[in-house]
Parts: sequence; C-alpha cells; structure tokens
Amino acid sequence: MTTQAWIIDTARTPRGIGKVGKGSLAHLHPQHLSATVLNALKERNGIASGEVDDVVWGCSSQRGKQGSCIARMSLLAAGWDTRASGVTLDRFCGSGITSVNMGAASIMSGMEDLVVAGGVEMMSYTAQLAAQGGGGLLDAGNMALRDLHPQPHQGICADVIATLEGITRENVDQLAFESQQRAKAAMENCHFDRSVVPVYNEDGTLALDRDEFPRPQTTLEGLSQLPPVFENFMPMPVDETGETFDSIVKRTYPDLKINHIHHAGNSSGVVDGSGGVLLASPDYAKGQGWKPRARIVAMANAAGSPELMLNEPVPAAKKVLAKAGMTLDDIDLFEVNEAFAVVAYKFMRDLELDPAKVNVNGGAIALGHPIAGTGSILIGTILDELERRDLTTGLVTMCAAGGMAPAIIIERI
Repeated sequence: MTTQAWIIDTARTPRGIGKVGKGSLAHLHPQHLSATVLNALKERNGIASGEVDDVVWGCSSQRGKQGSCIARMSLLAAGWDTRASGVTLDRFCGSGITSVNMGAASIMSGMEDLVVAGGVEMMSYTAQLAAQGGGGLLDAGNMALRDLHPQPHQGICADVIATLEGITRENVDQLAFESQQRAKAAMENCHFDRSVVPVYNEDGTLALDRDEFPRPQTTLEGLSQLPPVFENFMPMPVDETGETFDSIVKRTYPDLKINHIHHAGNSSGVVDGSGGVLLASPDYAKGQGWKPRARIVAMANAAGSPELMLNEPVPAAKKVLAKAGMTLDDIDLFEVNEAFAVVAYKFMRDLELDPAKVNVNGGAIALGHPIAGTGSILIGTILDELERRDLTTGLVTMCAAGGMAPAIIIERI
C-alpha cells in the first residue's frame, strides 16, 4: 500500500541568541520550545492529539535536559493526549529534515495517518554540555574510530574544503553579506510571519516573537576585518592524547597548508529554536476538512567523506532529483543550510544554480542554526516562499556531521 504524504502546516519558534544571559530563550527548557511549536500546530489546525500516530522529533545533543526522548516529553509538556506517541532521532544537523522524511515515509507506507515531525536544539544549553566534556568523535576513548576516519571540527573541515576547492575569503564573505541582506529584507517584509509563533515565559509574559540573531548592519568591509576563527583552534590540544585539530587533518592531508577563511561572520549563528511540520495522509486530511499546502515528492540521504564532512548536499540533491524523476530546472527554489559559507557557495557553484533561487530569505549565517531544529524550519521557510511567489517546487538539503546529507523535494498542492 502506498499513498501520498501531505504537508498541512508548519510552525517554528523565533531563533534566539544561543548564549545564557544574552539570548531571550536561553532560560527556558527545550521541551518548552518544542511544546510551543506542537501547540501552535494543534491550535491552528484543530488537531485531535489523541489521534496523532507519532511525534518524530530530532535532537542532536540528547543529554541532560535534551535527553529522555524529548519528543515524548515535549508532547506531554504541551498537555497533549497521552495516547500520542513520540520518538527522538539524531542525524546531527540533518535531524530536522530526517524527522520529516521518516514521518512522511510512515504515512506513504500506509502504516500511519497523522504525524508531527520536527526538531529542537538549545545551543545555549548544549554549550554547557560541551564544556562538561566526554563522548563525541574527538573523545580520547574513541581512538579506534579516529584511526579509521580522522574527523576534525566542522569549522576546520570548512576551511579544508575551501583550500582544496580554491574558494576564497572574498567568495565566502560576499555570500555572508548577501545572507544578512536577504534576511533583513525578509524580516522587514514579514516573510516569516506565517510560520513564526511567539514563545511565552512560564508566567505568560512574552519571551520572544522574532528572530534576534540577524545583524542587518553587517558590511563587507566589516566582514573582511574579522579574524579567522578556526586558525586559532589549531594549536589547542583536543584531548589528553596531545592531538590537535591540525594533526587530525594532517592524518588525511599531510602536505596541505590550510587557508583559513571562515570566521564568526560567515559561519552559522549559535541559536536556540524549534520547528515542526504537520503531516497527514490524504484520507485523514480530507476527513478533517484540511486543505493541504504541499505534498512530499521524494526523499533521499547521501553520505561520503567523514574527514571532510560538509560536502554531501550536492550528492543528496542529485540523488533526490533522480528519485523524483526531475532535473534542477524543475525546482523553483532551493534551501541549503549555511552551516559555513563554503557549503552554500560550493552547492551553487557545483550545481550551476542561479543564486537568486537559493536561500532567498537569507540563511543560517544571518538567522542562526539550531542544529536539529533547522531542517524542519527550512521546509517551512521554503513552503511559505513558494506560496508567496506562487511557485510550485522546492528542494531542501543540508550537511550533517559524519559526512552525511538528507534531502527532500516538496510540491505545492
């Protein structure tokens, strides 16, 4: 049995600066952000939460407050019917797309009818987890895997890719400037208003109702003066073995002299946020009187070099297009996560895309990247923009740690 999976609605929180004491969401529990999204979708669409087959939620750092199956805990925190199930997954940055893909696949198989998919990440909190140490690819107890696949910090990978590909500081700074300008225009013209829902404090007062990370005052001259961030990472011991990020890279590229071009202004912003997508089978949606906004056309995953880590959005885009029987010319708009400027730059260059069709409302450099929440947010962003422009098809993809990338194509109904 096969059927379509329809997108009924999308919702997201604003993205708050991901620093304790500075960000407007940083004092809240991550369950609170997820519950805000879940209840926005529930109230706007009259969801009978007891009929929800599953809440599929992405979360990359599943420890502490973000542990214990945050999908199930968030729907309970939202006051949903206890019959609604939940599951939490981790594909690093790609979790928010993967949650939608898996939710859609369960509907398309005919096994489920109503799924809410999304993700959350409180980077203000995960920074505290990182400071506590332990675990992860760079942990000293993980030397066997490091010997097989020397995986450095993602920012170092961005600089390595730029060096190997001949991508310059001017290239990535120009892209970062454009991201800020597009985000500024989008916010001034209310392009995010359909999806963004305000977050309230526990006492009912407003915490945040608009993205607070963008820096619309950014100039190209200002970007050019920022020092490379990841060059400063190089001499720092990663762990008690004495290895540095530099020595890890040199395991794979012993003769490479890295050109460090990424900095705080052309890398994704550290933010807190959550996003969700309401998915339903056609029969269930018709029974509720819901008008679908789009359908899932195709889904795919690609993987490649974990040592470079960030290069898979291009293969993922090609793979999902092949599954859909489509070409690049069939896609009206693209969203590729700006984890680092080199990712989006290489994506457009390698696929020979018109930049006017890619990240048209700015990207994570300007707006921030709440890791597992980003993919679901991007799906909502591209759907809103397709409707605003009266266009039809959109492709969303993003790199993920370990050298992976999920992708999805949606089509307006």
